[in-house]
Amino acid sequence: MSVNLNPMDKFDFLLGRWKMEFYVPKSKFSEADTGQGTGEFKRILNDKYVTFDYSSKYSAGEGTAHGIFAWDDKRKIYRYWWFENSGEFNEATCDFIDQNTLFMNWQNSVLVQTFIKLKNGNIKLDMQYPVNANEYKTVLEIRFSNFKKIE
Repeated sequence: MSVNLNPMDKFDFLLGRWKMEFYVPKSKFSEADTGQGTGEFKRILNDKYVTFDYSSKYSAGEGTAHGIFAWDDKRKIYRYWWFENSGEFNEATCDFIDQNTLFMNWQNSVLVQTFIKLKNGNIKLDMQYPVNANEYKTVLEIRFSNFKKIE
């Protein structure tokens, strides 16, 4: 008997409401900054999609965003669409390196992003760019804590 597994089950470690702490080091992309916010990952539309909504406040301003993760059955890869209240939007392809690590490759960009579940149950997001063939530098780090399961 065949068991149909939902590819969106891999996102379970992210699902819930989170407190977010932002750290932006000075780089060629931005000035140094810090911020706080809240975010929520949840399943929608018969568990076919996972959305990520967040709001943030930095010393340089505020922002909100909406993201949608989906399994592309034709291409056999996860896809991500990102929309900000500034009007910016982007797309990424994604894959799970293991059960606690989601790797994202942003299209039309040199940036890569990784969500990692830490041993304490919190999440760390790193967004990086290549400095050379063997080295990446962080342009954004977000710490997700105080997880609350959505009921």
